[in-house]
Amino acid sequence: MLKKLVNHRQISLTIVAKRSANIQSIDSNLGDRMKILNDNRQYLKTLELIDKHKNHIETCSNWVIIQALKACSELRDIQRGSSIHDLVSSRLKHDPYIFPALIHFYMQCGDIDRAQSLFDGSSKKTLNIYGAMMKGYIRNKQAKKAIDLFSEINNPDKFIINLLFNACAQLGTAKELSLVKKVSLNIPKSFHSDPFIQTSLIDALMKCGDTLAAQSLFDTIKTRNLFIYGAMMKGFIINSMAIKAINIFNQIKNPDRVLYLLFFNACAQLGTEEALNLTKKVSSNIPQVFLSDSNLLSSLLDALMKCGNTIYAQSLFERSKIHTLSVYSVMMKGFIINDMAPKAIDIFNNIHKDEFQRENNQDKILNLSNKMKNEFSRSDITIYLCLIKALADIGIFSISQSMVQQIPSSYLSDYRIQNSLISMWGKTGSMDEAERIFKTVSQLDHIGYTAMINSYGLNGMSMQAVELFRKMPKEFIDESAYVCVLNACSHSGLVAIARSIFNNISIKTDIIYTTMIDCLSRAAVFDEAQQLIDQFERDHMPVWSMYMALLSGARNEKNANLSQNIFDRMKKHFPELKSSLVSASILLSNVYASTGDHEKASNIRMELEKSGAKKKVGLSITEIDGKILQFRAHDQSHPRSTDIYIEADRISQELIEYGHKYDSSWITRPLQPDETIESVLCGHSERLAIAAHFIDNRKPKIIQITKNLRVCGDCHRVTKIIAALRQCEIVVRDANRIHHFYTNGQCSCNDYF
Repeated sequence: MLKKLVNHRQISLTIVAKRSANIQSIDSNLGDRMKILNDNRQYLKTLELIDKHKNHIETCSNWVIIQALKACSELRDIQRGSSIHDLVSSRLKHDPYIFPALIHFYMQCGDIDRAQSLFDGSSKKTLNIYGAMMKGYIRNKQAKKAIDLFSEINNPDKFIINLLFNACAQLGTAKELSLVKKVSLNIPKSFHSDPFIQTSLIDALMKCGDTLAAQSLFDTIKTRNLFIYGAMMKGFIINSMAIKAINIFNQIKNPDRVLYLLFFNACAQLGTEEALNLTKKVSSNIPQVFLSDSNLLSSLLDALMKCGNTIYAQSLFERSKIHTLSVYSVMMKGFIINDMAPKAIDIFNNIHKDEFQRENNQDKILNLSNKMKNEFSRSDITIYLCLIKALADIGIFSISQSMVQQIPSSYLSDYRIQNSLISMWGKTGSMDEAERIFKTVSQLDHIGYTAMINSYGLNGMSMQAVELFRKMPKEFIDESAYVCVLNACSHSGLVAIARSIFNNISIKTDIIYTTMIDCLSRAAVFDEAQQLIDQFERDHMPVWSMYMALLSGARNEKNANLSQNIFDRMKKHFPELKSSLVSASILLSNVYASTGDHEKASNIRMELEKSGAKKKVGLSITEIDGKILQFRAHDQSHPRSTDIYIEADRISQELIEYGHKYDSSWITRPLQPDETIESVLCGHSERLAIAAHFIDNRKPKIIQITKNLRVCGDCHRVTKIIAALRQCEIVVRDANRIHHFYTNGQCSCNDYF
């Protein structure tokens, strides 16, 4: 019978419809088989099946055509779908089902114009057609058009109402919130009891910021399904109300994996010790089958990492057999946010190795290799962005250079990768590389400009930063751009230029104010800095970071009276920020120590010890022979510590012979009986890192160090001398900027730091 259909392709649809029951059965069976394949996401097999019947596709039932278009939609196969459209175009006026399927297909493929043309050409617009258009607009981030289309519809059904709420949720503005409330009051009462509508309405209210209205609606729902609970939890998380999301979770008897995922997301948002304990408790009771879900595992690992328990997260990761790219990227991000970038690099290096070690069968290893390659090709480059971020945090050129070579060339032309590389090279002190990439960025945007401006600022090239800012297209200038250029001015003392830029900013955020206050404070223009704080506080609550910027400037000037006054105001304004007051207390203690008032400095530190507060440990990272080495002050953990300290003593003698006198004002604690000023200062982490490069009579041409704290004044003077004496350029990135110590004994910061 199929041969007859092929030989009579011109027979009208009316005659075909009257064919024998046997033919109809074959056609129906074909559609059913295609649906089964589609339901199992075997879209290519669906199209292979329709290809076997391509000679009579125009006479196939709408059921078959719809399934074929569904497969094309999922595969984004615009060419195949368009061919089907051409073959069935004569049927569109008479078929109410293929029309919306075609609109859906074009929308899925991002061809909004073709979908719009179809819609405009339809003489009878059914709710299905309206729904396909609205859904397509929403999918393509054009929610406003979906809302406009809704206004044309008479008697919308619950599916159309649901799409309207989805569109309003996507925009999330006060205007859409008003529309959501208006429509929800006028829909049929039967809709209000529909879980489908209840869920989308809660979602819209939450995304428009009205958590109270969403809570009120939730409280009226007597029969709550898991989707409704999920909408509430997700809404509270979106609105930074993680505790409320956790409270909702505690009401659920049998949560599914999506709700567990949301619970872990809420704990991750809190990032507290209490949230960590909850995460561990819930994860220990979760059905083990759920942990085979990579998304759920990623959420759990993310919560553990953001709550600071990297050891438990790594243990869980190593025990798990689910090592997808999403899981790897969560681990990398987790180590990065916990200041453990070298471990993030280790995760990247082990992506393939970890998978291979889990399989003994060579065929399986080959399949895994192919699978990982395909997954990389489908990846949204997150894993490479994580890698680049880790390299930027480490800040060592040689390491970055070797790792970047592992990124496929096809990714290097992606503007997101390029923007990240600009930032990375800037943070490694390699401005030539940063400039080279900036000039070749495929889609230069505000992120690329900002990354380049920030790179100039970090490396003491502030005038170049200002010049690029002035060339920046006005539509690209945002808060980040202002902050970066003001920060660049701050690093070089360009107060007048910074003041001019600041005064021309129409909308000044707290971050912009803070950066300008930092610029003034570094230049010891304290009165003007204080005036800016007073100006801001006329209309806003006090901001912690502004006072820290002012206190840091007072510390640089060793102004104890001003520092104490600022600290007293901070305690008054921010009594609840006890952990943050620790850093301010340490700064104040350092000021007193630098002025010789060790009694007051000791008293402050004793109070900190009594409170249980922990001081941030100073660390210096460097690379020798391809290995990342990490040093603390007075570190004895390195296998060759004896040789390192011998070299440090040798360097110290050279410094003394050169005429250097160690500055005790940079020692912020009383000396122990077995200590000297020289031994304490020579034991600073960056001094040990430098010494490690010279053992075994090495003569490096360049040394690179990344330090998590600000370099002290004595170390800064010493490093300039070492660079000159040993004729070795030394690059040190501290917590504030990058110092290029040249072989002529000068530093790129011109001693302004």
